Order: sequence, then C-alpha cells, then structure tokens
Amino acid sequence: MPEPHASIVARELGISEPQVAATAALLDEASTVPFIARYRKEATGALDEVAVAAVRDRVHQLRELDKRREAVLKSVEEQGKLTDELKTKFLTAALMAELEDLYLPYKPKRRTRAQIAREKGLEPLAELIFSQKDETDPPAEAAAYVGAEKGVESAKDALAGARDIIAERVNEDHEARRRMRDLFAGKAIIASRVVSGKEEEGVKFKDYYEWEEPIAKAPGHRVLAMRRGENEGFLHMRIAPPEEDALNLLREMFVRADNPAATEVRAAVEDSYKRLLSLSMETEMRLATKKAVDAEAIHVFAENLRQLLLAPPLAQKRVLALDPAYRTGCKVACLDAQGKLLHHETVYPHSGDRQRAKAAATITALCEQFSVEAVAVGNGTAGRETEAFVRSLGLGGGIIIAMVDESGASVYSGSEVAREEFPELDLTVRGTVSIGRRMLDPLSELIKIDPKSVGVGQYQHDVDQGELRQSLEDVVTSCVNSVGVEVNTASKQLLTHVSGLGPKLAQAIVSVRDERGPFRSRKDLKDVPGIGPKTFEQAAGFLRIRCAQNPLDASGVHPESYHVVRAMASDLGCAAGDLIADPDLRRRIVLDRYVGEDVGMPTLVDILAEMGQPGRDPRERFEPFMFADGVQRIEDLQLGMKLPGIVTNITNFGAFVDVGVHQDGLVHVSEMANRFVRDPSEVVKLRQKVTVTVLEVDLARKRIALSMRSKPGEARQRRSPRPSGEGRPPAGGNKPPPRRKGALNQPFKDQLKGRSCDRNEPVI
Repeated sequence: MPEPHASIVARELGISEPQVAATAALLDEASTVPFIARYRKEATGALDEVAVAAVRDRVHQLRELDKRREAVLKSVEEQGKLTDELKTKFLTAALMAELEDLYLPYKPKRRTRAQIAREKGLEPLAELIFSQKDETDPPAEAAAYVGAEKGVESAKDALAGARDIIAERVNEDHEARRRMRDLFAGKAIIASRVVSGKEEEGVKFKDYYEWEEPIAKAPGHRVLAMRRGENEGFLHMRIAPPEEDALNLLREMFVRADNPAATEVRAAVEDSYKRLLSLSMETEMRLATKKAVDAEAIHVFAENLRQLLLAPPLAQKRVLALDPAYRTGCKVACLDAQGKLLHHETVYPHSGDRQRAKAAATITALCEQFSVEAVAVGNGTAGRETEAFVRSLGLGGGIIIAMVDESGASVYSGSEVAREEFPELDLTVRGTVSIGRRMLDPLSELIKIDPKSVGVGQYQHDVDQGELRQSLEDVVTSCVNSVGVEVNTASKQLLTHVSGLGPKLAQAIVSVRDERGPFRSRKDLKDVPGIGPKTFEQAAGFLRIRCAQNPLDASGVHPESYHVVRAMASDLGCAAGDLIADPDLRRRIVLDRYVGEDVGMPTLVDILAEMGQPGRDPRERFEPFMFADGVQRIEDLQLGMKLPGIVTNITNFGAFVDVGVHQDGLVHVSEMANRFVRDPSEVVKLRQKVTVTVLEVDLARKRIALSMRSKPGEARQRRSPRPSGEGRPPAGGNKPPPRRKGALNQPFKDQLKGRSCDRNEPVI
C-alpha cells in the first residue's frame, strides 16, 4: 500500500517521495534500520541510517496524527456537530496543535465557569453583549436574567457569567490561538526567580535566582537547568511574552466598537488571556520547548555514546586489570585474549612498604605466569597512584599500561548480567573484569550497562525517557552492526543488539552454540529455533564466522549476494577466496556486468570493498595514553600549567577533560579554539587526547577551568550561566553575563506568587 505521507516527509527531509515510500514499506515489513541502510540501498536510494531513522520517526508521528484525527472526527460526529466545513478543517489540519485547537470547543471538559453560566441561561446575554451594538445597555439587559431560581442574584452576577462565556469563546477561537502561539514563539521570555526561603539550600541554581531571556534564544542547557531548579523546588519559572502585546492582539481581534458592550467584551478578553489562554499557551510553550531541548540533549548524549562505544579496542591481547583502592586493596583480574577470567586476587600497594613489595612481586609474577601483554588500571580512587606503582615495576616485554575509564563498572558488577556471568564472584571482582574487558573491546563490554550510567551526556535524567531510550537503542544497534559480531564468541548481550535478533534469539544462539559447538557457517544459524527466513535475512550480514569454509561468512557480504561473488569468481576462473586474497584479481572485475534486477551498483560497490577488507573493524587503532608525571591530585594543579588530557564528555557548553586528578576540568566552548566555536563536537571527539592549560582551580568546590587556546583566557568575558546540578560539575570561572537585577516585571512577579486557572491541564 502506498505511503500516504510520502510527499510531506520527502519535502521536510529533502529526499524524494520514492525514497520515503520504499523506506516506509521496508520498515512496515519489520526490516531494521541498519539492514535497510546497509543492504537495501537500491530501494532507498542509498539513504544512511540517520535518514532511515528520520523517515521512521516522522512517518510514525504523522500516523499518530491520523489516529488522533480519526478519534476527534468520531467524537464530534457522535455529538451531532460535524459539518462538512468542520470535517474539511479537521482533515486538512497538518499539526497536532492545529487539530487540538479545532477540537477544543467540542472537547468534553470539566464543569467550567462558562458552563455554569450557560446552565444559568446566560448564553443569550453573552451573545448580545458580544455583538457590541451601540444600543445595547449591558446592565439593563442583564437585569432580565436575575432570578433566585436561576442562581443569578444580581445584574452584576449575570454580567460576570456572560463575560465567562465570552472568555471561554475567546480561549477556544482557532485563529486567536494560532496568532497567540506565534506571539509566544516569537516574543516569549523565559524567566526564573528563587523560591523564598530556598536561597541557601538551592545555591547550585544561584545563577538563575533572577534571570530572564528570550525563549527563542535560550540555549538548551540553560532551559534544562531552570526546569531542574523548578522541579526540585528551588525556582519559580514562567514563559510568557509582554502582557500588553498579548492583550493588544486579542483586543484587535474581538473588541470591535467603543461602547458599553465593547467595554464588557474588553474585560472578558483580558480575563480570558490572564486566566485561560496565557496558561494554555505557556503549557504548550513549555512542552514545545522541552521537546526541542530534549532533542538537543539527547543528540549530544547519543553522539557521545556513539564515540564511546566505537573507542579503539586493544583486542586479542592478554590483560591484567586493576581496580584501585587504598584501604581495601587493589583487585586484580587476569584475562585471556578473549576476555575470559583466568585468575583474581587482591594486592595492597598503598598499605606500607612491606605490602607494596609483596604487591610488586605478585603483579610481576602474574604478568609472567599469564603472559600479560597489557595492564588496565581503573581511573577511580587511587587510580593515578596505582598506575605510577605499576609503571615503577619495570615490567618490560612491551607491556602496555593504560588508564581505563571505569564509569558504570559498579553498575555492571551489581547487575543481573554480571550475576549471570559470574554468579560465584564478589561484586568488586566483577567490576575489575569489566575494566579489563573495556580495554580489550569497549563496545562488547559497555553494551552490558545502561547507557545513562556510562559517564557521558547532558541532563540525561531530565529529558523524555522514552525518546532517550529509542535514541540510545538506535546508537547501540548502529554501533554493534557497523562493527559486526563474531557469532562464536559474542555474549548474549552483544548478540541481542544484532539486527533482527533480540534477547530471546540471542539466548537461543548461545544455547545452540554451547550444546553443539561453534557454528561452521552462516547457514547453520537457520537451525537455531526461532530464526526463520525473515530473521536470517535481517541478521546474517552482521554476523561473522571466522575460519568458516566459505570465506565470505567472515565478511560483511550478505548471503543473498554470494551468488554474485561466485559469478565474479567463475568469470575470472578462480575461487571466491582467491578474489579476497588477490587485489589484482579484484581490479579485473567489471561491476557493470553484474547489475541485475536484484543487485544494483551500490550493492556491487559494497561487495567489492568488503572483499578488499573482509570483516574490517571500522574502529581506530588503540593507542595508550599517559597523564603528566607528578600531577595526581587537584592540589597539584597550578595556574598556567600545560597538561595532557583526554576528553571524557562533550556538552553544548564545552567539553570535560580528565587531566589525571580525579576531577574532570571544563574547557568552556569559548576556550576550545582560537576561533569562534558554535558546537564543541566540531573541535573534539570523546576520548580524544588534547593538551590543555589550567586557567582556574577552585579547591573548595573542586572545579577546574581549562583552555585549549594558544592564548588562554582571551575570550573569557560574557558567558552563560554554568549549568546546575550535573553529575560532573562545571569548572570554576565560567562567569555568566551580568544578571539583570530587578528585571522581572511586576506582573510576572505577581503571577509567580499564586494564580488561579480554569483549564484542564497544569503548567508543567
């Protein structure tokens, strides 16, 4: 069935309608994003994973809009109020907000003041006043509606009820809401002030105690900081345009004369804005703003996670891992080249000379016994001291010694995954194994941990958790499938993220592998219970089987394309293995000969590239990193000191850098380069090695300000407030622009003190 939204999505994403339609059809057939991007390039016009995911998400949004449209039409029709004109408006509404505005007058609602006034029979009076005729005398007309049996005690009460009806009409007017929405989007100010009595307790939000700026220009991290302050009870926050601008907009629309009736309408309009429309629009603006800043923060987190998961692996080396500690000793774990635990014990290098000597002898002996090729030292408490101790041993033999970020290792050690892998081991030993495996293969180990616990991101606990979960799952799946998975050694957790699989089938593969031994070919996967033709199609290309009889089983060439490789080999009078081994043979292949109905040029190009480097790991090579000698504590830092560092987190306001003192420093975006930098990710990548200069050290708050500029500090003038309440506190010295003391207007302050509202949803 053709995709009805293809034209809309194509226009928005800047691609063709056939590309959208083909992608949507493949997604509807349960094809995964990695599979579509990698193996269905002919159908989609070679859309990459980002574009395929964008089509998926936008088509889903439009289909949700269609579902809501159907529900709205059904509701209004059941009320007997659906006219042809109204139906046309519902069917042509392009946005959810527009659809909801049209539906608002017909939406079942709680008993409002306007509804109560209608029950008292005051709607004719409201209609008369709203017509604003010169001859209308509101008090005289209202007198006719006074009556104890109606619950109308006086003409004043009757007029108040009529105004309530008019106010609700103004609030539900489709055009008024559209114009007001535009006004909020263009002129709204986001403002915050401290909750009285919370000045000391909420000091981390001090920069926002009296702050305001245009919402259209407010950076996402500042909005999230203010929202967090509000949610934690330290700040009041409002989003609204200048009140007079909003009132003038409504007066121009609804006040059409200068007479007593128009005066009543003017009062109703002002009440409608203050009591109904402003709060409704603020709710919308809060939701829209949150959606935008959430998307921004989620994007930052997702990009950080991608870089972290694709960090260079050491791979296929025997590792000795150390989880440092002072009093309780350093946990030691020896792993083979595949990450299997061979031995573990505890040493105490920081508990006096005798224990230090004993620890030295133990580490040296273990390195010899297990032919250790690398030592991984966790970067937590006592990490630098333990690294220095290991380096002092003179292990030799080309043994690599490197610090490993242990963020989330404790989360893993207490998880169900860790208990399943090592049911008999102590939590600390599990964490040590995780540290060693991170050096061997960061991707394989980190996918076992909740992405929110791996130490990267920006306000990840404040954003929409459903959107975050989807985005991070996309990243994990993309990374796993781009690298490929060796089916005979991969863990269940790693297999879970392979295209088309999942926890149940991953476990089935492991069970069959344990029972029958290693898989000898990709075809053997079809014998796994639950793997049918569709699942095999989705997964096979991303699974690798080294040393298989068919060399293509170790490559990224999909089994559905093996016949093409066989045809190429046959035409050249050789075997498929010869094509892989001999580049001269590959250069003789004329790809145009093999273009057919089921295989196009994009797939042929990929096949040729894959044969050149079968199963190639796209990650960079591992390179060990060393911190500066003699700098192990924050107290060792001095202003102007130049230090090697490694980027641990990237945000919209800068990058955090580990210089080896157990406290990351912040390189503010203004200190990242000798030029203007809008996006820190343009300058640095996660785990990148950088050289920084120490600008400021705040020992009391453990904050470090760093610079990557050749002339540090030159640009450190007007800066936004530091984001508050993050897991990694920003470094000191990030001075905000001067706060506008007393800039909050009095109506805003009054509205913060307490406000009545007649609406269905609270401001969030």
